[in-house]
Amino acid sequence: MTVTIEPIKPHIGGIVRVDKAHLLDDLVVQACKDALEQRGVLVFPQIHLTNAEQLAFTDKFGQRVKFTGTVPGGENASDEDDELYKITLDKEFNAEPEYVLGTWFWHIDGVTIDQPLPKATLLSARKLSPSGGQTEFASTLAAWDQLPEAEKAAIADLMVVHRMEASMRPMYIEMPDERLNRYRTMSTVMLHPLVWTQSSGRKSLVLGTHADEVVGKSLPEGRSLLARLTEWCAQKEFTYSHEWQDGDFVIWNNCGVMHRVVPYDEDCGRMMHRTTIMGAERLGVPWAAPQKHVQLA
Repeated sequence: MTVTIEPIKPHIGGIVRVDKAHLLDDLVVQACKDALEQRGVLVFPQIHLTNAEQLAFTDKFGQRVKFTGTVPGGENASDEDDELYKITLDKEFNAEPEYVLGTWFWHIDGVTIDQPLPKATLLSARKLSPSGGQTEFASTLAAWDQLPEAEKAAIADLMVVHRMEASMRPMYIEMPDERLNRYRTMSTVMLHPLVWTQSSGRKSLVLGTHADEVVGKSLPEGRSLLARLTEWCAQKEFTYSHEWQDGDFVIWNNCGVMHRVVPYDEDCGRMMHRTTIMGAERLGVPWAAPQKHVQLA
């Protein structure tokens, strides 16, 4: 076999050992697909993919999708990397830092877009930060599996409203109207189950800073519940923190893993190149807030 995959932790993570020359072999790609379902996060240490190689592997792995074409770093029109999203705070590429700074908090990609949830995210390290910049991953599949049965029963049928503006709140004391309108026009308010039963039968928790309110609960009660569940997912047993090295390539199961970035110097030029695999399962639907009934005299 031209590929081996070594577990990193019992519930999450795998290190992929493969010669880059064999990266597109059918057996290698299938082994990575299978491992992604079990390990959640796959690390290809210092494989040094070019843009063309990352795109080729992405296309071999699944149907490519780009949902960040309207944000800085996702608007490049050159032929080679038109489908790559450049994640950076470098002002040459990014005039709206809030969108990247939001990744410093737990989130799942594509939750506030009205489309099937992206299946997997693929990320290459192009320029590292001198300190910080680790990417932390939390298995929402393992976190659900290990919840006490009474807690599972209590939350099994809850629905949650997800808003992009909620994930941007940590950036502001008071969010300017211009920014609020921007976030609302580039996203959709979505209603998702808190506990997602996937087509495989596996269940995962759907959490992140974009999770804004629990239907049927007051804001304090609902947001407290979401915070406690996020803390549960983020405990050491279910998480893996990746210390990036130049040329690392990482894939994660976006349908069963949430992630965040450890803060780093905003002027260091850190640069990551991202591609995304389209999902096959629709998680939720656009949210239409219930109208209040007016009592007529």
